[in-house]
Amino acid sequence: MNILDQLSSTPLYLISGIIILFVAAMSVFFLIRAYRAGLAIGMDKTKLKRTITSSVTFSILPSVSILLGVIALSGTLGIPLPWLRLSVIGALHYETSVADIAAKSAGLSGLNVDEMTLTAFVTIALLMAVGIIWGAVFMTLFGKKYSSKLQKKSGSSGGRSFGDTAMTAMFIGLITAYIGSYVGQLVQVQSGSLVITGQYLQLVTLAFSALAMAVFVYFAENKKMAWLDNFSIAGSMLVGMAASVVCALIF
Repeated sequence: MNILDQLSSTPLYLISGIIILFVAAMSVFFLIRAYRAGLAIGMDKTKLKRTITSSVTFSILPSVSILLGVIALSGTLGIPLPWLRLSVIGALHYETSVADIAAKSAGLSGLNVDEMTLTAFVTIALLMAVGIIWGAVFMTLFGKKYSSKLQKKSGSSGGRSFGDTAMTAMFIGLITAYIGSYVGQLVQVQSGSLVITGQYLQLVTLAFSALAMAVFVYFAENKKMAWLDNFSIAGSMLVGMAASVVCALIF
C-alpha cells in the first residue's frame, strides 16, 4: 500500500465524513431556525425563499475554488484531510501555505508525494489544526465583548478600522513573501554569480492570476457588476492554473 492509499484509507474517510455531516447538519438547523424567525417577525415567505435560492445559486461557483484546493492538496495529503479542512474551518490560502511550510519543516522539499511519510503527514495535519484553532477559541471566549466594542466605534468613526488595516497589511505581507520565494527559486546565486534556474511556472501562475483578478475587480467596481466578486477567486485560480499548464506544455 503506497502513501496515498494510506492517507485515503476508509477510517480517515469515516472520521472526516462524520465531522462534515455534523457541520452540515448544524447549517441546516440554523437555516431552518432563521427561516422560522423571519416568518415570526413578519417577513414575506416568497422573499425568504427567493433569498435562499439566490444564496445557494451564488455559492456554487465560488465554491469551485475550494474544490480546486482539495484537488491540489489531495495529490500529496490524500483526500480526507483536505476535504475536512476546507469543508469545515479552513481557508484555501491558509491550508496550502501552512501545509507547505510544515512539509519543509518536516524535512521535505515541499508538498511532494514522493517524499511524503506518515510522520510528515502527522506533522502537517497537526500544524494545520493547531494553527487555525485559535480563531474559534478566541471568538468563543472574547467574541461577544469584541463585537460590542466594534459596534460602539463604528458609530463614532467613518474611517477604516484597525482590524481592516491589519488584515490588509497581513495579507499583502503574505503575498509578498510568496513572490519573494518564487523569485528566489527562479534566480539564485551560485559561485558568486546569478543563475536562472528555470523554475518560472510559479511566477507565470501568479502573473496570470493577478491579471485575471484585476479584470474581475475592474468590471465589478467600474461596470457595476458587483456579482462578479463571488466568482473572482475561482476564476483567477482557473486562469492561473490554465496558464501554468499551457506554459509547461509549450516551453
